[in-house]
This record gives sequence, structure tokens and C-alpha cells, in this order.
Amino acid sequence: MTVSARARPGRNDTCPCGSGRKYKHCCLEKDEAEAAAARAKAAAAAPDAPAPADDAGSSTRKRQPRTQTQQPWKGTAAPGFAKRTRTPRKVGGG
Repeated sequence: MTVSARARPGRNDTCPCGSGRKYKHCCLEKDEAEAAAARAKAAAAAPDAPAPADDAGSSTRKRQPRTQTQQPWKGTAAPGFAKRTRTPRKVGGG
């Protein structure tokens, strides 16, 4: 990655173009678009670079088997979804 020749000002600093406006309202979008284009050009120039790994969407990973437990109520049901009968609350003024 290359460093630009001039340091980028802060968002709330005055714009270096001389307009007198804040940088975020004047030239920030233009500079970000130029930087994005430079990154895209650099990425296209180096196609042999490995793509970033996306572990969240990987369907080839397998889950570890569940460990055996001496607590039979934990072995079969999904955690947090135990079936129980629900009794209604008391209703009325008593």
C-alpha cells in the first residue's frame, strides 16, 4: 500500500483546497473515491494474491461432536428449549 504525498486533514479541519469550508463538506468524498479507485487498481494488478477467507459462510467446516455427559437431560434436547407445561398466572384481584 502506498502512502499519499500529502497527509489527509481531519474531518473537521479546513479544506486544503482553499474554499474555507470543512474538509468533510468539501473534498472528503472526492478523496475517498480516488483512494478507492487506487485500491481497486492495485487489487486488479495483483490477481495472484489470496482472497480473504470468509469463515462465517464456510459450509465445508464440520462441527465438533458433542462430548458425552453424565447428565441425561442435557444430552438430547437443544439447549434452552426444554419442553415444559406452562401454567397460567393468577388472574384477578386476590
